[in-house]
Amino acid sequence: MTTTFRRAALCLASILLLLLGSLITASGAQAQQATFTNPLNASGADPWMTYHDGYYYLMTTTWTGPLTMRKAATIAGLKNAAAVPVFTDFPADRDHYVWAPEFHFINGPNGPRWYIYYSAGAAGIEDQRVHVAESAGTDPMGPYTYKGMVFGANDWWGIDGSVVTIANQQYLLWSGVPGQWTGNDPSIYIARLGTPWSVTGARTMISTPEHAWENVGTPMNEGPAVLQHNGRTFVTYSASNCGTPDYKLGLLELTGSNPLAASAWTKKSTPVFERNDAAGVYGPGHNGFFKSPDGTEDWIVYHANDAASEGCGNTRDTRIQEFTWNADGTPNFGRPVSKSTVLPVPSGESEPPSNRLQSYNFQDRYVRHADYDIRIDAAVTPALDGRFRLVPGLAGTGYVSFESVNFPGHYLRHSNYDMVLAPNDGTALFAADATFRQVPGLADATWSSFQSYNFPTRYLRHDNYLLRIDPITTTLGRADATFRVTS
Repeated sequence: MTTTFRRAALCLASILLLLLGSLITASGAQAQQATFTNPLNASGADPWMTYHDGYYYLMTTTWTGPLTMRKAATIAGLKNAAAVPVFTDFPADRDHYVWAPEFHFINGPNGPRWYIYYSAGAAGIEDQRVHVAESAGTDPMGPYTYKGMVFGANDWWGIDGSVVTIANQQYLLWSGVPGQWTGNDPSIYIARLGTPWSVTGARTMISTPEHAWENVGTPMNEGPAVLQHNGRTFVTYSASNCGTPDYKLGLLELTGSNPLAASAWTKKSTPVFERNDAAGVYGPGHNGFFKSPDGTEDWIVYHANDAASEGCGNTRDTRIQEFTWNADGTPNFGRPVSKSTVLPVPSGESEPPSNRLQSYNFQDRYVRHADYDIRIDAAVTPALDGRFRLVPGLAGTGYVSFESVNFPGHYLRHSNYDMVLAPNDGTALFAADATFRQVPGLADATWSSFQSYNFPTRYLRHDNYLLRIDPITTTLGRADATFRVTS
């Protein structure tokens, strides 16, 4: 063998080994892909979910106020996330039957804002109307303020409000009846939105229970949800009575040019998502849709029961699964999967960056939570107890808050000057207590100190290894109040 040939052979062998190593690495990465099983919560009817700026957000029916929202960077985190109150304004005329909250990001009169559409009334179901709350900024977690009853002077009976934009015009879809609640069969209606919180003009009924599969228990069309794909607009809706195992999804498509014309909508004659007895899934319905983090996958979120005997109450839990598209451009939702089915998490899911806080004068110790108390320890076990996400301050821009990695929705806050880990309760006081200004370290400007938002003369510091906020007046205090933000 010539030297030149031997060198060529060795080079080829090296390339093959590199390729093999790459394949093994890729295979290992694929084998380690995160998975999950349903449900996302033990009780969660009428779910609405989206992925926005690195986080999943989820709302479900609360029956009474307040409205709550869960937030997490991963599906695993969402399962453990605290249900944070985001809207608490529930006077007597709308504090009963608080159902089906949906949140939509709309560029309205006040600029881009999140709007929650929810159903509520007074003492009886005949009082149900769709109400709207508006976020103060662009954070889905709010805070929110009440904007009004969306039907205005019309005072139509209605539940399950949802929003669609078609040709740059926004419309409201909901489940309603021709007049007031008199036992009429609820149907799907549409009207133009003049503002995000008020309709304008006449309404049009675009679907009513007409097929046998829409009439099990009680004739019902409710829970409209919009799905737009490749220039086409579809609307799923829930059919039949939610107290039966035959609650299911039907499908409409906008096949005409005028959404306010009933003739512009075409209904599929068969259901598109229904019970799967072999998988132990009953009454799947009242759904929403969301994209995977990388935008390549379409997912459906819905509620379902584990037994045919379970009905319209708290037994329903929140489930998700990916769906695909048929060759003719229509959605293919498949069948609802069992709770034992292991599913890959939505594509592109990843944990956002997190940090540790290292003590300046005890550099082998790091800030951690332990039984919801906050302290500095040398050996943090489990390690995630010592990791936090530095997120924009809950109380204002230019500040930071510390969100726990393994308890999403829980933040470091001071209570009677002592630091604790607590779930965000949505109040202005919590936001203020959990917000700090990051400034150059009081003991070393290359490190950091954290000034309390609502007690600006006090700083985060450790005292006998426990964290609190105190005025800082001594050299020791400056050292205790200085930390390094590390990875």
